[in-house]
Amino acid sequence: MSTPDLAGLDVGQLRAYRAALAAEEDTVSYWRRLLHGRIDLLEAQAVSDDGLTLEDLVRVLGDTGSGRSRRTLMRVPAPVALPDLPDLDQMAHLWASDPRDDHEVADVIAGLRAKETRLSDYRTALHVRIDAATGELITRYRADPSAALALLPRD
Repeated sequence: MSTPDLAGLDVGQLRAYRAALAAEEDTVSYWRRLLHGRIDLLEAQAVSDDGLTLEDLVRVLGDTGSGRSRRTLMRVPAPVALPDLPDLDQMAHLWASDPRDDHEVADVIAGLRAKETRLSDYRTALHVRIDAATGELITRYRADPSAALALLPRD
């Protein structure tokens, strides 16, 4: 998604642009969560001799290791297929693989981490654009407060 000249957009177009960016960010965040979950599972399996129990899965997938629990609230509608994101379609071997030894596990985790880094960079760029669009909207609402009233439902 290219960055438009925000000054050249009317308020409606600016809102639509910002909404499109927010939807893209939701999708990117969803993919990042999937990557993090796969990495966490592989790391947990690597240190387990007998495989993971249900209790292990709850612990591994429920805690981020930073004291924060994962959230499952997403705005991705169920019937809508998720779009492919940059370079993710070329990582089927990372999802389908069942690494058996430490070297294979390390290779898959390294590949997943590289993809996660690319997604994080992309997500950061999205946040910069969302912030710019939000800032532009705030500037316009300050200049013309009645422009914000268009968001209210009409009777």
